Amino acid sequence: MLTPDCFFDLSAFPHKELFILDQPIWESLKHLKDYLRSLKLGKIECDIPSSVTLVHPELISIEERTVVEPGAYIEGPCFIGKDSQVRHGAYVRPFVLTGERCVIGHASEIKHALLLNGAQAPHFNYVGDSILGANTNLGAGVICANYRLDHKDVVVEIDGERYETGIKKFGAVLGDGSQIGCNSVINPGVLLRKNTLSRACTSIQKSNLRKMNVVN
Repeated sequence: MLTPDCFFDLSAFPHKELFILDQPIWESLKHLKDYLRSLKLGKIECDIPSSVTLVHPELISIEERTVVEPGAYIEGPCFIGKDSQVRHGAYVRPFVLTGERCVIGHASEIKHALLLNGAQAPHFNYVGDSILGANTNLGAGVICANYRLDHKDVVVEIDGERYETGIKKFGAVLGDGSQIGCNSVINPGVLLRKNTLSRACTSIQKSNLRKMNVVN
């Protein structure tokens, strides 16, 4: 119920070897930094406007046919897959890995996060220490909170059972095809099954791994 295959179809994802298939999904997120450090970064295959800020460009790879708009900020290490968009005002902090056809949009901040093919954080989003599955979409203003107010390690709770993650910063895991309504907040350590739908202005406080796809 907690392993990567419960949330994602990895067959078309170019970096499937990052995932630890027999461990809870947050263990794969812990592996993200080491995985990015293992890649041969520094290859930028698209045009970069002069107003884009690249910090440590030798640690940044951006694949072909990706559009980076003026005014974006990108700091390595990071890897942005082909046919993606990094829009004006995007703030890409270190240790971001995207698949293909992803969108990091205007005023969206992404840090230590993994976006599978077709994942979109297009408008005023915060995605920290999180994994967005294939073809997921965050409505405008959606926040993936990643830090408890009491500063303790994030705990995942499912059906009354608590799972210790051993990490202080852990945001959300959105299964493939999930859609989150505008101005919602996903609390730390929330796991959402494939094709979960959430209405606008929702505070999502509990994981949803059952058959019901709508989070109220």
